[in-house]
Amino acid sequence: MRTLCIVPCGKKKIWDKNPDIGPQKAEDVYIGPFATKCKEYAKLFYPTSWIILSAKYGFLFPNEFVPGPYDVSFNDKNTNPITILELKNQAEEKQLYKFEKIVALSGKNYIHIIQSVFRNKEIFEPLNNCGGIGYMMSKLKNAIEKRILLLLMCVKVTKLI
Repeated sequence: MRTLCIVPCGKKKIWDKNPDIGPQKAEDVYIGPFATKCKEYAKLFYPTSWIILSAKYGFLFPNEFVPGPYDVSFNDKNTNPITILELKNQAEEKQLYKFEKIVALSGKNYIHIIQSVFRNKEIFEPLNNCGGIGYMMSKLKNAIEKRILLLLMCVKVTKLI
């Protein structure tokens, strides 16, 4: 079963640290702690099938370029975030509907949007029972540490054989 992992963008971006850096790959743009931890999880568990959901640009593959700073939020309609219809069109154009399962790493606001776009897909929400961003970060951190430990154990066993 093909699975797509969707990670959220974030308010804090690379241009906040370096305003003159110019266009950047999407995977390098979002530098806040939550976005960073979500990307780390996605790269470890879904290295070839993850994307970023941006309120301005929609679905971004990690290697797509973002031209520069922006401040758009799904939580503030006055910032003119991308619409569900535009997201559905992007999902079609970028062949995202070929995935049978969607893993959504985000809070409730993004989950609603992802559910609206991927209506006929199985959507797994590993962070849905978390009581806030701290709990989400902890859950992601624990999953990453366990996976890395398991991978290290497999390497040691392979070397022994």
